[in-house]
Amino acid sequence: MRTRGFTLIEMIIVVVIIAVLAAVAVPMMETSIKREKEIELRRNLRILRSALDEYKKFVEENKIKKDKETYNYPEELDELVEGLEYKDKKGDEQLKKFLRKIPIDPMTNSFEWGLRSYQDDRDESSWGGENIWDVYTKSERMAMDGTYYKEW
Repeated sequence: MRTRGFTLIEMIIVVVIIAVLAAVAVPMMETSIKREKEIELRRNLRILRSALDEYKKFVEENKIKKDKETYNYPEELDELVEGLEYKDKKGDEQLKKFLRKIPIDPMTNSFEWGLRSYQDDRDESSWGGENIWDVYTKSERMAMDGTYYKEW
């Protein structure tokens, strides 16, 4: 009487097939994760840049006094969360907020963004500190399209 079960060769073939499938799946998973992070980075950059533009527009429309060197941009990212105090048409004190919170940089997994002042050169890697005109990731890695994330 013969017992039922797998032979050693059948087991080896199954292990090899699983290994080949895993070897194909891992790079696809890494690409998928990288793509997700790139999408999140673009979204967070868009959120921050829109908030900076909205801040500048709000300051100019409501004639809020700002230092000349700021060019009506915030001096710190926290100002977008803390908001600006202003007087509405009735003369009542109001608070205008531009962000609920600073979004995370998915490439560095931190809340520390690279900052550029209006006065800084585009290629400058150090922030002048006068205002915040633009933000970028501090990641040195290359994106899937061949550009560097910090250039986005």
